[in-house]
Order: sequence, then C-alpha cells, then structure tokens
Amino acid sequence: MAKQEPVVGLVFFPAFDWCITPDHPERQERLLYTRDQIQEEGLFDHPRIQEFRPRLAAPEEILRTHVVLPSLERNITESHRIAAGGTMVAADLVVDGRVDRAFALLRPPGHHANRFVHGARGFCVLNNEAIMVDHLRHRLGADLRIAIVDTDAHHADGTQDVFYNDPGVLHISLHQDGRTLYPGTGFTFERGGPGAYGQTVNIPLPPGTGDEGMLMALEEVVLPILEEWQPDLVINAAGQDNHFSDPITNMGFSAQGYARLTDLLSPHVVVLEGGYSIESALPYINVGLLLALAGLDYSKVQEPGGVRPRESRDIIRQVAETCREVRELWKTRQDVDLKSVFGSGPFFERRRQIYYDTDNIYESQQEYIRLCQSCPGWRVVYTSSTWNRTPAAAVLLPWKPCASCLGEAQEQYDQLRKDQRFSQAIWQDPRSSPGSDEIS
Repeated sequence: MAKQEPVVGLVFFPAFDWCITPDHPERQERLLYTRDQIQEEGLFDHPRIQEFRPRLAAPEEILRTHVVLPSLERNITESHRIAAGGTMVAADLVVDGRVDRAFALLRPPGHHANRFVHGARGFCVLNNEAIMVDHLRHRLGADLRIAIVDTDAHHADGTQDVFYNDPGVLHISLHQDGRTLYPGTGFTFERGGPGAYGQTVNIPLPPGTGDEGMLMALEEVVLPILEEWQPDLVINAAGQDNHFSDPITNMGFSAQGYARLTDLLSPHVVVLEGGYSIESALPYINVGLLLALAGLDYSKVQEPGGVRPRESRDIIRQVAETCREVRELWKTRQDVDLKSVFGSGPFFERRRQIYYDTDNIYESQQEYIRLCQSCPGWRVVYTSSTWNRTPAAAVLLPWKPCASCLGEAQEQYDQLRKDQRFSQAIWQDPRSSPGSDEIS
C-alpha cells in the first residue's frame, strides 16, 4: 500500500495592531514577508497545504492557564486572544483528523509568558502553547501526554514555569546558553518540580552552534527521549532566531537545518515563536518548515544572502558534552532522592524575582508546593509587582488532585478570601473555569 502523504493546516494571522514600536523586530512584517514567499512558491495552491483562519480565545480558556493581574482587560489585547485562539485551532485541526499536521503561523509569540502575568516578558504576554495544551486536555482528558520541544534560541522559561510541576507534559528546550543570552536561564540542573521531576529537559548550546550541533542534539537527545516517553502529541515551539543572520542572537542555524529538524522531529503542531531576521531568513525558514511538514522536497530551500559560518570543532565538542550530560540526567531521573532536592516537610518553597523586560516591571513571587505522595500537589502563590504593589494570592490545583489536596486547597482559599492583606484571592482549577474574588 502506498504511503499517504500528510496534509498540513496553516493557521495564519499577522496581528497588525501588535508591535512594540514601528521599527521593532516584533512587528507585522515578520509574517507578511513570509506570506509573500509562500504565495510566490505556489504553496497555497498545493493540495497538501490548506489555510485556515484563527479565532479569539475566550477569557475562561486563558484563565485556566494564566493568572493575569490586575485583570485580563488591563493586559490582554485582541491580538493576544487571536494568537492563542489560532494555536488552539491548529491543535483542533489535528485531533479532529481534518489535517495530519498544523502550523500556527501567528504573532505575538508566547513562550516567555509565565503562569502569572503582570505584563510582557520577551515580547510575550500569553503562552500560546500552554493555553493550547490545557485546551486539548479539556477536550481529550487529563491523561493526555504532551511533549513540547522548543527550538527558539532563547530559553523557553515561561513554558517551563507553567509546566514546572505537571507530570502530563514533557518540556524540552534547545537554546543558546543562558550565560550569553536573555533570559539567562535554561541550565541542565533546572529539572522540574516535585510532581514532575526530570520532565523539564534543558539543552543549552554554545553561541555559534549551527546545523551540525543542533541536529546532533536533536538526534542524540531529543528523539531518544521522545521515543522512551511516548507522548500522544508532539508540539514544536519553532523559534527561528537560531538562524545565523538573526540580529539579536548568536547562533548559526540555516533554513535547510530548520527544514531537516522539522522533518526528523515530525511534530503534530508547530507554533511560531521568535525570529527577527525578517527579510533574510524568516520567509525561507517558514517555506522549508511547510515543505517538511507536508512531506515535500525541501532540498532547494536556501536563504538569498549571507554565508553560514562554519562550526568550529570546539563548538561541536561542547555540544557533544552537553548531550552526554543531558542523556545521563534523563537516564537517572528516577533514581534521585526527591527529599534531597525538595526537602521532607509538608511544602517546598520557591522565592523568585522576575523581570518583565518589555514592560520594565519587577515581580516578587513566593510559592509553596504541597509535597504529596498521591498527586502532584496543590500550590499557593503570593505575588506583587511594581505595577501591582498590593499582593495577590492564588491557589492552584493540579489536573488530577487527590481528595486530600483538594480539601486542603479549598481551606486555604477560604482563608485567603477573608485576608485583607491581598487585593485578590484567585482559585485556579484547570479542569473548570477559574474564579477570583477581589478583596475590598
């Protein structure tokens, strides 16, 4: 029997009203040049590529994933809702069997958006992939296993934060070493919370890593981990700023390399993240991605100008060493004594200072995670920022809470609602619509 060739759904929206400034890299031309190139190549007329329109994400779809302070109306524009809604459309196309794979070619991006949102970080306000994952679990059940492979040059710190303690999600991030690039995180020792330890996998790569190094990390680390973990769906957060011509990073990947990576990874859904070489790289990378997703020949894809720098042997050696380290961490993840990492008390405490570079906001956050033997544990988080100085408090439930955690969380929320120190008390249960009480 002849192999059936895949059909790709393309969800496109350039978000005309979303830009930092008219000459900022995050502006509408990021996608308009891509659309011109796709049209020029005749791909909109190819039977294996079908275009679809996005939709607006509903408030409840956003708030089951995020805690937005002081309010949804203050922080979220229509463009954010379209980007999140369009990403959900892409996932629905796949799970409903209308297409085999989907590409959400949307902006603004999202992978720097944490669970708590006081403003924009790294051009991101809403985490499109995270909202999509919770949407899929609402549709298909809490036992759905999803892997997110983020190939943006910047560490996917927001996605890591959202799924830090979530055993249903495997999060892998390949990125330029955080010692050399925003947001300064994504080291191999960042491995997840007590309920999902080892399912955060970071692969920091040295500046200058190109096709050979990136594909080495994919083939020697990412693909074997996916083969072992056996996700139901693979999502690729496809940042395109690893390209050698990108103005804000220092990597050496090519359009051919991106197409090959997509071919090998074979994701169900691709979601656009960063990438700011607007004319020299993005149109050709996106064409290569579409061709690879559709099983079409991408061997002739090439950016028009510039010479890709050759990776030094020292870079390849560093990548190989990182691959060995990450493989060993994955292999031994279940051998770790979690009490030595998270303690033996009833709660594990995290204190964090988070900088919103796009909006120049500083957040102070204090989190307590219930160490539970029966479920990932409920959490309570206290947060304030330079924009929201009166602290808010939130009680967060996991997707599958045990009866004991559910009861404890409800008691904690009832206490917070009466506590006059907090401007808001938020109850977030991803299985249903969230609630919030403003404390007057």
